[in-house]
Amino acid sequence: MGQAGWKGLCLSMFDYKTEKFVIAKNKKVGLLYRLLQISILTYLLVWVFLVKKGYQEVDTSLQSAIITKVKGVAFTNTSELGERLWDVADYVIPSQGENVFFVVTNLIMTPNQRQDTCAESEDIPDGMCSKDSDCHPGEAVIAGNGVKTGRCLWAGNLSRGTCEIFAWCPVETKSRPAKPLLKDAEDFTIYIKNFIRFPRFNFSKTNVLESKNMAFLKSCRFGPKNHYCPIFRLGSVVRWAGSNFQDIAVKGGVIGVHIEWNCDLDKAASECNPHYSFTRLDNKLEESVSSGYNFRFAKYYRDAAGVEFRTLIKAYGIRFDVMVNGKAGKFNIIPTIINVGSGVALMGASQRGICL
Repeated sequence: MGQAGWKGLCLSMFDYKTEKFVIAKNKKVGLLYRLLQISILTYLLVWVFLVKKGYQEVDTSLQSAIITKVKGVAFTNTSELGERLWDVADYVIPSQGENVFFVVTNLIMTPNQRQDTCAESEDIPDGMCSKDSDCHPGEAVIAGNGVKTGRCLWAGNLSRGTCEIFAWCPVETKSRPAKPLLKDAEDFTIYIKNFIRFPRFNFSKTNVLESKNMAFLKSCRFGPKNHYCPIFRLGSVVRWAGSNFQDIAVKGGVIGVHIEWNCDLDKAASECNPHYSFTRLDNKLEESVSSGYNFRFAKYYRDAAGVEFRTLIKAYGIRFDVMVNGKAGKFNIIPTIINVGSGVALMGASQRGICL
């Protein structure tokens, strides 16, 4: 390419080109073109800007902290335990309020256990035997309570015996009560305090009404018209989750408490409000062997002779999982320009499509 060719190429880089428009005197084509324009404009104004708030910068990195407390007392009088008063220290686990906590509603207690030899429970298949050779010494009972000693113990006129084990004796043998022990737990109250912060906008808020009235938290209860009272009646929470308290209290269950914050920070801070929903999370089918929720723990002590004993507790109850999510949006010129530009581009694309 000669000098003149290179010069022409360089000068052509500074040329300004425009498209050539053709006016078509066709009502059908014109109507189609206007319909496309109106559709794109409606999509841009209604969906992008009004519904999706495309003019806002969005922060989904919600920072959250949960504080929970349970209050209430219950009185029981049973043949096994006698008269007993239950308070928060007895039925709430863990004692420090977190976003996951457990309220005991039913239990099986096996008191005065000590490490000794005794017969394995008849409900454990691996603990059944017909002769001593079935109980291999030092072998742990599968899904059982201890280690086999090598002896097969017989009781009464049973056709089979159970292996002797070294364990915490006596082993747990009682069945679950048909009715919840702490049936009065339905009237216990749960205090759920939630702090949230959207770091991008440096915006913070809590779900508790800002009031200097100390009596407010002692008398208020959460309800459809009182979303800034963080005191929830336990029975009401279970009902809102679609379950009956007396049913779930027998075998236990898991309740999810969802707190959602969707905040439009172009409005006043008072317009940013928490929204609650409650869900039963566990398998609630009565015929299922996996339904319910329970676990075991023990309280240890020593007698005057220094022998260690424990009280084994199999606790049934309701586990509460408090889950928080949300997002915040605020006007920003950059997403506004991007969405307007996208709309203009769609307008141009529709025009070229009609021409083709």
